Amino acid sequence: MQCPHFDAGECRSCPLMGVPYARQLADKQAAVLAGLADVLDAGTVVEEPFAGPESGFRNKAKLVVTGTAQAPRLGILDPRQHPRHHDGTGVDLRDCGLYLDGMEGVFHACAAAITAAGLEPYDVAARTGELKNVIVTLSPEREAMVRFVLRSRERLEALRAAVPGLLADLGARGTPAAVVSANLLPEHVALPEGDEEILLAGAETLTMRLNGVGLRLRPQGFFQTNTAVTEGLYATAARWLTEGDGGVPAAAWDLYCGVGGFAFHLAAAGVPEVWGLETTAEAVAAAQETARELGAADRVRFAAGDATRALSPEGQEPSADDGDAPAGLPEAVVVNPPRRGIGADLSAALEASGIPTVLYSSCNPRTLAQDLARMPSYRAERVRVFDMFPQTAHTETLVLLRRR
Repeated sequence: MQCPHFDAGECRSCPLMGVPYARQLADKQAAVLAGLADVLDAGTVVEEPFAGPESGFRNKAKLVVTGTAQAPRLGILDPRQHPRHHDGTGVDLRDCGLYLDGMEGVFHACAAAITAAGLEPYDVAARTGELKNVIVTLSPEREAMVRFVLRSRERLEALRAAVPGLLADLGARGTPAAVVSANLLPEHVALPEGDEEILLAGAETLTMRLNGVGLRLRPQGFFQTNTAVTEGLYATAARWLTEGDGGVPAAAWDLYCGVGGFAFHLAAAGVPEVWGLETTAEAVAAAQETARELGAADRVRFAAGDATRALSPEGQEPSADDGDAPAGLPEAVVVNPPRRGIGADLSAALEASGIPTVLYSSCNPRTLAQDLARMPSYRAERVRVFDMFPQTAHTETLVLLRRR
């Protein structure tokens, strides 16, 4: 992959730009295996890295808006300026080669809506203006979720008036909008979005259909940015847990479940009962909506709660949404934590639990190694690296653990 913005020094988001992709994959595999050397053994099966395209893969964009309402720039703040003395100049990245085909057209439609609504970009230094960011997600079926991050409600009605034009523009480009919303971020902070979301058009969720499973994504929900590789991750997890000597588990828990990607793929692979736990209520509501749509709400259930306490008695108390809590412990647990890992408490609880199988999906090899070292009763049976983030050193790693 070659990028004119990287060559010009305008963007450094892809530090491995110019490194042959085969070399990127080999280096990532070697780095992960080196970091896990103390917890792997000679019998651990190391599968080939799972890779998608090296460009045109990102389904989500978080774009800083600079310039003026008449000539907005959607991209990033210019990295060539010192952070303490930055004048708010931005680099327009609408043509970035990382994004899925069709997203550039969505960005152009958003720029036209910004102009129509008279949304002045937020000036970081002067703390004036209204529009901070535009966040776009494109589904595998080319439906868009478009979110405008505003400082206040001052221009909300002007934006609302521009939405019909935006919808028409997106439809003409072949990327119809499933969700259009305004997000309010009144604080002067380096965050992409605030807590309050105001629906302007469409539904409350965007359907992200992976391997035939229509996962529901709400505006503030988390979803992996690489659709093709995420499909591979979920499919591999389901295969590992339902094939081999262990057989199909009678019940599985999906901790840090998000919108239920692992949970629904396990259910589709034949696991009779799956329970997911996630701290974000929005994600739980989206997962429950998917379960109802699939007619699986009786066997794929979700609750809002702290995954690190899932194995403690109080952690298994039912929430107001999920009905009865699971009876007893499952035969398998999937954990997909943030970069900090599952931590000492959940590692210790799993170690003492007697649960036969744990599937750990990690975006941080360092904390993955730390957590696995805390669970010596488990053996790493299989390992695979998933390249969610080409052009960077970041990876997703899946490890299948069986109790010795």
